[in-house]
Amino acid sequence: MKSPEEVVQRLDAVDYLADEGLAMAVFLALRLGKPLLLEGEPGVGKTAAAKALAQALDTPFIRLQCYEGLTAGEALYEWNYQRQLLHIRLGQATDDASLFTEDFLLERPILRAVRHDGPTPPVLLIDEIDRADDEFEALLFEFLGEAAVTVPELGTFAATRPPVVVLTSNRSRDLHDALRRRCLYHWIEFPQPVQAAAIVRRAVPAASAPLIRDATEFIGRVRGLDLDKAPGLAETIDWVSALAALGATELVAGDTLRTLGTIAKTPDDRLTIAAAVPQESHP
Repeated sequence: MKSPEEVVQRLDAVDYLADEGLAMAVFLALRLGKPLLLEGEPGVGKTAAAKALAQALDTPFIRLQCYEGLTAGEALYEWNYQRQLLHIRLGQATDDASLFTEDFLLERPILRAVRHDGPTPPVLLIDEIDRADDEFEALLFEFLGEAAVTVPELGTFAATRPPVVVLTSNRSRDLHDALRRRCLYHWIEFPQPVQAAAIVRRAVPAASAPLIRDATEFIGRVRGLDLDKAPGLAETIDWVSALAALGATELVAGDTLRTLGTIAKTPDDRLTIAAAVPQESHP
């Protein structure tokens, strides 16, 4: 991609509408060969951005979903202990070194991305890095800085074509400064109603224009309330899909109240959002 404008066009072609800030961040990450850290509230489209980028580049998409307790064996590599044991039982193991060769190496997402030998580098998504433990971040420093993974028994594997790396975080905890220094950074805001309407229109083409406009404007107002979880784009799309399935062509209070389960994810949020429905729109 030769410019931020081309990034916008290529992502648009796979139905992801990127604003100028995100397009610039993606362009620079590609041009400079740097990992890109995307932060923002849940539901703003961070994960979808990485998936769309892989589609736009027509390259493999590799995802590492982070969680508490994630280990190197699950993220980088591990040894095939069953095959090693069978090798020993068959009397084919001459010494310990013969048990630690590439024949017994299991690639996990990060090593798989490093060793990818296709014509184009893959997009590696390290999703919700803030859910992993602090110690796991330290395991990423070599990879993020050098596009390499060291396996003590075999040496260092370095990517011939460094993968396109996207990390996402919901800021459930602070990330190490050392990790941030290795990445370019972009904060994704909730889209404005006009852009949100354009996104929903592509996702729910059967919905009427007035319904999409009113629903996205209402969601924009709702996000200003004191909620446990502000509805994101995914919830907005689910809501408009539900309203369209009911045959609604415009937003009215009755349909809104009946379908709150698509946008309110806690009892308190349901009450708060219900109270925000305009009284004059009640049937």
